Amino acid sequence: MIDLHTESSPNGFKATIALEELALPYRLHHVNIDKGEHRRPEFLSLNPHGRIPAIVDRETGIILFESAAILLYLAEKTGRLLPKEQRARWEAIKWLQFHASSMGPILGQRVHFEIFADEKIPAAIDRYRRLTDDAFAVLDGQLAGNRWLAGEDYSIADIATFGWTHIAAICGFTFTQHRNLTRWHEQVSARPAVARGILLPAPATGP
Repeated sequence: MIDLHTESSPNGFKATIALEELALPYRLHHVNIDKGEHRRPEFLSLNPHGRIPAIVDRETGIILFESAAILLYLAEKTGRLLPKEQRARWEAIKWLQFHASSMGPILGQRVHFEIFADEKIPAAIDRYRRLTDDAFAVLDGQLAGNRWLAGEDYSIADIATFGWTHIAAICGFTFTQHRNLTRWHEQVSARPAVARGILLPAPATGP
């Protein structure tokens, strides 16, 4: 049994989608960030940085935070959502890392400066709009000749990236001009496990 501590957010949806895709038994613990539950000692014992998601695998005793690490762990645990052939496997890991180091941080900053910041700073908003579109263009190029980010196999790279394109769409950060990315996003959205995962622990309602 896996205990998942999470909130409705791009990073949280990656874990819920993966667990739903893998049909692993898990217990869902809602960490309500608006109430400051991510700063309580019981959650900080799982992630001292106070960020969701975090998992505890009761079978192995392993505790993990950081969504990319959790996705890799679940894929390794089950032998699914990560290609076994070496070239395809590293292609998936490469795009998982692109999401973690580039796409996620860029979109996170755009959400902050454009939607939540008390002071609207035009230079910051323009910068992250431009960087967002650059990231979307990179993904669009990769998907021009591939069904999924790593090629023919749906993988944790797709799950991780979709967590952010889902929120981008909710926030009105359009990417419809990128036809391949739009096709891929709709393709991921249509998966039943994805449709379930984005409702847990509660649907995201946008800014």
